[in-house]
Amino acid sequence: MIKIAVASVFVEDQAEALAFYTDVVGFAKKQDIPVGDARWLTVASPAGPEGVELLLEPNGNPIAKTYQQGLFEAGIPATTFASDDIHADYARMKALGVVFTSEPVRTGPVSSVTFEDTCGNLIGLHQVH
Repeated sequence: MIKIAVASVFVEDQAEALAFYTDVVGFAKKQDIPVGDARWLTVASPAGPEGVELLLEPNGNPIAKTYQQGLFEAGIPATTFASDDIHADYARMKALGVVFTSEPVRTGPVSSVTFEDTCGNLIGLHQVH
Protein backbone atom coordinates (compact mmCIF):
# COMPACT_ATOMS: atom_id res chain seq x y z
CA MET A 1 0.00 0.00 0.00
CA ILE A 2 1.25 3.47 -0.87
CA LYS A 3 0.57 6.42 1.41
CA ILE A 4 1.33 10.13 1.35
CA ALA A 5 4.32 10.86 3.58
CA VAL A 6 5.43 14.37 2.60
CA ALA A 7 3.76 17.30 0.88
CA SER A 8 5.60 20.55 0.25
CA VAL A 9 5.19 24.28 -0.05
CA PHE A 10 7.83 26.53 -1.55
CA VAL A 11 9.23 29.18 0.77
CA GLU A 12 11.70 32.04 0.38
CA ASP A 13 13.18 31.74 3.88
CA GLN A 14 13.07 28.43 5.73
CA ALA A 15 13.61 29.98 9.19
CA GLU A 16 10.75 32.44 8.65
CA ALA A 17 8.54 29.63 7.35
CA LEU A 18 9.37 27.44 10.35
CA ALA A 19 8.42 30.27 12.74
CA PHE A 20 5.11 30.85 10.93
CA TYR A 21 4.10 27.20 10.69
CA THR A 22 5.03 26.44 14.32
CA ASP A 23 4.24 29.67 16.19
CA VAL A 24 1.15 30.71 14.21
CA VAL A 25 -0.35 27.61 12.59
CA GLY A 26 0.56 25.39 15.53
CA PHE A 27 2.51 22.62 13.82
CA ALA A 28 5.62 21.06 15.37
CA LYS A 29 9.05 20.75 13.77
CA LYS A 30 9.51 17.15 12.67
CA GLN A 31 12.78 16.94 10.70
CA ASP A 32 15.65 19.41 10.28
CA ILE A 33 18.50 17.94 8.24
CA PRO A 34 21.17 20.05 6.49
CA VAL A 35 21.16 19.53 2.72
CA GLY A 36 23.78 21.70 1.02
CA ASP A 37 22.84 25.35 1.47
CA ALA A 38 19.31 24.44 2.57
CA ARG A 39 17.62 22.04 4.99
CA TRP A 40 15.22 19.14 4.73
CA LEU A 41 12.85 20.93 7.08
CA THR A 42 9.45 19.48 7.84
CA VAL A 43 6.60 20.22 10.21
CA ALA A 44 3.68 18.06 11.25
CA SER A 45 0.40 18.48 13.06
CA PRO A 46 0.52 17.61 16.76
CA ALA A 47 -2.84 15.90 16.13
CA GLY A 48 -1.11 13.44 13.78
CA PRO A 49 2.66 13.61 14.30
CA GLU A 50 3.21 10.29 12.53
CA GLY A 51 1.09 11.38 9.57
CA VAL A 52 1.88 13.57 6.59
CA GLU A 53 4.76 16.01 6.99
CA LEU A 54 4.86 19.42 5.32
CA LEU A 55 8.24 20.12 3.70
CA LEU A 56 9.22 23.80 3.81
CA GLU A 57 11.06 23.68 0.50
CA PRO A 58 13.31 26.55 -0.67
CA ASN A 59 12.06 28.24 -3.83
CA GLY A 60 15.57 29.05 -5.09
CA ASN A 61 14.90 27.37 -8.43
CA PRO A 62 13.40 29.93 -10.87
CA ILE A 63 10.77 27.39 -11.94
CA ALA A 64 9.66 26.96 -8.31
CA LYS A 65 9.46 30.71 -7.75
CA THR A 66 7.43 31.22 -10.95
CA TYR A 67 5.07 28.40 -9.98
CA GLN A 68 4.64 29.78 -6.45
CA GLN A 69 3.98 33.32 -7.70
CA GLY A 70 1.58 32.07 -10.37
CA LEU A 71 -0.54 30.19 -7.85
CA PHE A 72 -0.58 33.20 -5.49
CA GLU A 73 -1.55 35.68 -8.23
CA ALA A 74 -4.32 33.36 -9.43
CA GLY A 75 -5.67 33.04 -5.88
CA ILE A 76 -5.02 29.29 -5.78
CA PRO A 77 -3.94 27.75 -2.46
CA ALA A 78 -0.64 25.86 -2.58
CA THR A 79 -2.16 23.28 -0.22
CA THR A 80 -5.09 22.89 2.16
CA PHE A 81 -5.21 21.98 5.84
CA ALA A 82 -8.14 20.49 7.75
CA SER A 83 -9.60 22.05 10.88
CA ASP A 84 -11.85 20.62 13.57
CA ASP A 85 -13.16 24.15 14.30
CA ILE A 86 -12.53 26.53 11.42
CA HIS A 87 -14.09 29.53 13.17
CA ALA A 88 -11.88 29.12 16.26
CA ASP A 89 -8.75 28.62 14.12
CA TYR A 90 -9.69 31.63 11.98
CA ALA A 91 -10.17 33.84 15.07
CA ARG A 92 -6.94 32.61 16.72
CA MET A 93 -4.82 33.10 13.61
CA LYS A 94 -6.42 36.44 12.71
CA ALA A 95 -5.57 37.69 16.23
CA LEU A 96 -1.95 36.72 15.50
CA GLY A 97 -1.97 38.94 12.41
CA VAL A 98 -2.61 36.35 9.69
CA VAL A 99 -4.10 37.86 6.52
CA PHE A 100 -7.19 36.01 5.27
CA THR A 101 -8.85 36.55 1.89
CA SER A 102 -12.30 36.42 3.51
CA GLU A 103 -14.12 35.03 6.52
CA PRO A 104 -14.89 31.28 6.51
CA VAL A 105 -17.62 30.43 4.01
CA ARG A 106 -19.89 27.40 4.25
CA THR A 107 -20.74 25.59 1.04
CA GLY A 108 -22.85 22.53 1.69
CA PRO A 109 -21.08 20.27 4.17
CA VAL A 110 -17.75 22.17 4.00
CA SER A 111 -16.59 25.50 5.41
CA SER A 112 -13.42 26.98 3.95
CA VAL A 113 -11.18 30.01 4.04
CA THR A 114 -7.82 30.98 2.54
CA PHE A 115 -4.91 32.74 4.23
CA GLU A 116 -1.44 34.06 3.37
CA ASP A 117 1.43 32.19 5.01
CA THR A 118 3.92 35.13 4.93
CA CYS A 119 6.17 32.94 2.75
CA GLY A 120 4.58 33.66 -0.63
CA ASN A 121 1.74 31.14 -0.51
CA LEU A 122 -1.99 31.06 -0.13
CA ILE A 123 -3.08 28.19 2.10
CA GLY A 124 -6.58 26.77 2.26
CA LEU A 125 -8.24 25.77 5.51
CA HIS A 126 -11.41 23.65 5.52
CA GLN A 127 -13.75 21.89 7.89
CA VAL A 128 -16.16 19.12 6.94
CA HIS A 129 -19.33 19.37 9.04
